[in-house]
Amino acid sequence: MLRAIVVVGLMVGAVALMVFGPRYLRDSGDEAARAECNLLEQPCTWSAESGDWSMSLEPGEAGSQGVEYHLTVNAPEAPSRFLAVLRGESMYMGEYPVPLKQRGDNRYEATFTAPFCTTGTDMIWRIDLQAGQDPISGAPEKLVFRAVK
Repeated sequence: MLRAIVVVGLMVGAVALMVFGPRYLRDSGDEAARAECNLLEQPCTWSAESGDWSMSLEPGEAGSQGVEYHLTVNAPEAPSRFLAVLRGESMYMGEYPVPLKQRGDNRYEATFTAPFCTTGTDMIWRIDLQAGQDPISGAPEKLVFRAVK
């Protein structure tokens, strides 16, 4: 009786692995395989179904809380509740939503300070765009920057 339960359990596990395994590997591999666009080196541009996008990041003055960054996004349409979400790429440090304010027809801007990390300039941050809670996809590359000390 115990053998039958073990055999059935192994068969159910094997079927579940065959069904869900490839999907899990494909989803996690896509994110890791995307190239990176370093926003402090150059503006990042891409085309999506909605039109052409561009994003640039400029470091500003260093204050007591760290370096202040100025983010500019040119979007083909005006999303509601447009956010840039700052996430640690090299180390998880939480998620920091940064609201973008419209400064022209298709231009949005925000100023923020990246949270302090003990690794200093070894910390790489990723910026993801969202309309409220919904991610805005279409960027072919990860939009990243290395923290300036």
